[in-house]
Amino acid sequence: MTHPAPTLTGRDRLSDKERQLETVLADCKSVVLGYSGGVDSTLLLKKAIDVLGADRVLAVTAASATYDPDEVDEATRLAASMGARHARLQSTELEAEGFVKNPPERCYYCKADLYGDLQRLAAEHGYETVIDGSHADDALDYRPGLKALDERGILSPLKAAGFTKADIRALSRRLGLPTADKPANACLASRFPYGQPITVPELERVGKAERIVREAGFDVVRVRHHGDVARIEVPPADRRRLLEAVDAIVPALKQLGYTWVSCDLEGYRSGSMNEAL
Repeated sequence: MTHPAPTLTGRDRLSDKERQLETVLADCKSVVLGYSGGVDSTLLLKKAIDVLGADRVLAVTAASATYDPDEVDEATRLAASMGARHARLQSTELEAEGFVKNPPERCYYCKADLYGDLQRLAAEHGYETVIDGSHADDALDYRPGLKALDERGILSPLKAAGFTKADIRALSRRLGLPTADKPANACLASRFPYGQPITVPELERVGKAERIVREAGFDVVRVRHHGDVARIEVPPADRRRLLEAVDAIVPALKQLGYTWVSCDLEGYRSGSMNEAL
């Protein structure tokens, strides 16, 4: 008599993926992790410390004009709260012509630069493997940076264990991580239309603009930079509230040098600049 295979619950499947992740990390021996402080890399840092021990894990956060300094500071605090070894690395993507010209493959140049630096750091300090927080859902969007990771042999343990973004948030909640529901973010260069050159002053202007909108009460915001036009994206549920707040937001953004300020009626969606490709 044959018996049907037991049906796995969502919790069981997540536990299976967690065990697979632990196996992948154990095989690494010691790791340098590109650490942004976001939900993906924070879960990966937590599990790497659990499996390998804090002395065999180094979390490295990139700092440059393309990263919001508040995010870099938060990553530093999070790493410290987890007992992690942590370092800041001044990244040099803005010295790469391919990045500054902002072609559709811009992220390739950034990842190539950053993870090349992390590999050199790992070699200098005796860490065996460089890892990143990419996951299974990243294949659903245009991600030229993944090519740079593949070329350099960077390991993505979450992807290797089959984790989706929903899985990462679910396990983060189970482990009590403060980033479980943290909104996704990306470097400030993602606010520029492809082909528009990226400069430090314009990156700083975008960062200030987004801070103004966040301080008006919006946790998830993108200010897409179209020269003299600031195009604000917030989640669809927040659009009405954004329109009610324009009397405070618009003058502040105009003081930054924007001539026109608009609200994207479609609302926030990740990678909206890729829609032009």
